[in-house]
Amino acid sequence: MSRFFNKSLAASLALLAIGCAQAAVTSPAQPASAPAWNSNHSFEQLGRPADSLLLGIHNSDQIEFSLRRDRIASDARLQLQYTPSPSLLPQVSHIRVYLNDVLMSVVPIEKEQLGKRVTQSVALDPHLIADFNRVRLEFVGHYADVCEDPANSALWLSVGRDSQVQLQEQALELKNDLAYFPMPFFDARGQDKPSIDLVFANAPTLGEQRAAGILASYFGSKAGWRGARFPVQFDQLPAIDDQHRAKPAIVFATNDHRPAFLADKNQFPAVDAPVVQMIDNPQDPYSKVLLVLGRNDDDLAVAAQALALGSDLFRGPRVTVDGVQQIKPREPYDAPNWMRTDRPVRFAELIKYPEQLQANGLLPRSITLDVNLPPDLFVWRNQGIPLQTKFRYTQPAADDASSLTISLNNQFITSLPLHSKTNSQLEQMRLAVMSDETANVTDKLLVPALKIGDRNTLRFDFNFASTYGSAQRDHCQTTLPVNNQAVIDEESTVDLSGYYHYLAMPDLRAFARGGFPFSRMADLSQTLVMVPAQSTAVQLSTLFEALGAISARSGLPAFGLRLSSDWNDAKADNDLLVFGNLAASVGKGDDANLVLAKTRDWLLTPANEDSGKSARAGQFNDARDQGANRVAVSAQAPIAAIVGLQSPYHEQRSIVALLASDDADYQLLRDTLADSGKLEAVAGSVALIRDSGVSSSWVGQQYFVGHLPWWLLLWYQLSEHPVLLAGLATISVLLTAFLLWRGLRWMARRRLVGQE
Repeated sequence: MSRFFNKSLAASLALLAIGCAQAAVTSPAQPASAPAWNSNHSFEQLGRPADSLLLGIHNSDQIEFSLRRDRIASDARLQLQYTPSPSLLPQVSHIRVYLNDVLMSVVPIEKEQLGKRVTQSVALDPHLIADFNRVRLEFVGHYADVCEDPANSALWLSVGRDSQVQLQEQALELKNDLAYFPMPFFDARGQDKPSIDLVFANAPTLGEQRAAGILASYFGSKAGWRGARFPVQFDQLPAIDDQHRAKPAIVFATNDHRPAFLADKNQFPAVDAPVVQMIDNPQDPYSKVLLVLGRNDDDLAVAAQALALGSDLFRGPRVTVDGVQQIKPREPYDAPNWMRTDRPVRFAELIKYPEQLQANGLLPRSITLDVNLPPDLFVWRNQGIPLQTKFRYTQPAADDASSLTISLNNQFITSLPLHSKTNSQLEQMRLAVMSDETANVTDKLLVPALKIGDRNTLRFDFNFASTYGSAQRDHCQTTLPVNNQAVIDEESTVDLSGYYHYLAMPDLRAFARGGFPFSRMADLSQTLVMVPAQSTAVQLSTLFEALGAISARSGLPAFGLRLSSDWNDAKADNDLLVFGNLAASVGKGDDANLVLAKTRDWLLTPANEDSGKSARAGQFNDARDQGANRVAVSAQAPIAAIVGLQSPYHEQRSIVALLASDDADYQLLRDTLADSGKLEAVAGSVALIRDSGVSSSWVGQQYFVGHLPWWLLLWYQLSEHPVLLAGLATISVLLTAFLLWRGLRWMARRRLVGQE
């Protein structure tokens, strides 16, 4: 950093506080002008999709929530909604509320509340709130003065999923220290969807877009299920809101192409290497601006890759990147979020937190394990998935109905008995994956077969049979319940090795749910993104959010990202992700063939000599892709489309085109990419997006990507034609019978000749 630049920042740096135990933030009281937020999170948003039922023998539940490390809670409340059983004794029955294992309040159940929906506000101590927190609810219910049975069905309390944790959050001043990157731009402890403004000079170059795309994919991989938004600004930082708060921003600039507020070379001198620098936002001292600087576009890409790959080495307000080197190239299907398919995988590799495979209590909670697979995994007519399960549990007093139930995607697989003479077991089974197969446990147990998908949940339920002392009239007896313990061993394995990769395309569902085919190489090294020569801010936001969504599925930033506006580059051996305009007449005519007659024809129109540098979304012509059906609708703007088709240059390559005409249309694409419900509706070869929702169609010719051995491919293709298969089977039987008859006649003739 030049001496002059140091002086220009001295005033702002002097205002920064020093130290914080968690994130280099100041813990003393903040000035009154410190930004504040009201943050409300329902139990449904915190992982409770349905109401929770507390019982006499299962009387507690807990909700986890987190707080960004650059904020503190100045106030906290629990807005609790619950419905108590009408059979409870009022006053005696109550709810205990704990925050991080500290009792916050005891909520009595009044007579007038019985059987009714109740809303109760409970104050939480904000001083106890850290970056990770637990709210625990304990139900103490009574239905009689004496002789109570804890398992009585009258003892229940339903906690609504609309209950909320309400926080008043206040910003803390951050030091300009890259050691805490990706803070303050993203914090994994935050509950909200991150929104990060990306700032360019007017008409950003492809190199600047590539650098921003790499960084957007990094934030997308970190955000995961939250998703991320990337508003784009030209020549200005994002405006402050009504409460004088400014969002954090990332600026991309080269020595010769800078936003207007960086144009002063005396204040912001030219760099001689890739540089990353964090400064205060001039509009808000509590907000930060990250400068990604370079001599040229290549330097910007190096700086972005360093942020995404080696930010753990960063420290201080300014870092010069000496270089980024890829030591080992990525391999197909090695996405971190996908389970490996080249060897058995231990459960320890699939867990997300330390106690995920443990449960306790009279009715232990379900133990779940997410199994994410490549969308093109071919499991047709396979013998099943080998599953080796090791588990330990509290030894039952006798051989009773205690059992372990195993389910896949909420469908029952099998039930295994829990024996009284041992407290550990090893079971080997196969999770069958087709409707006409079975799964074996130690070659003795048959269970129904299931189909797997790209996202699967394996669930283990330990059910312990219990006998309580009876609460009968004139005979009261009390028995304390056993605190049952159960563990699925981390050394248990699931084995998907030996499966092939083969998928019928186009399949936009695979793109929407798994980023396929681009995520086949998790770093997008075999993907070419085709963009218009000149892009608007909304178009660029759509591009960055699409890249972030793909990396959220794979779990790896797009280090190998390449962009082009020259359609001659599309002839290379790559999958193509295309951003462009809808055909001019789509959505405007009374009988618009929105996909095949207009948009698809436009995508496949032969290019003229000057079209190589055109911004049009496609220059191909292949008769195989002409539609077999037409979709006729009357549509009004805005409208957008997602189209999938086969590359005319490489039969194993695919094209996914995200098409829109203006900013309103692109906003529809952005909203769709950010909405998990709308993405579930994206399927087939064409998805039309309108204000009313998403409608998908299967049009055009099907093709396949992947590889199968010839015998399996032949059998699979014949399975689609049962009449032909029956005919071939008949011919085979007749031919075999004829050859057998000829052979027997020949043997008989030889025997007769020998007798003569």
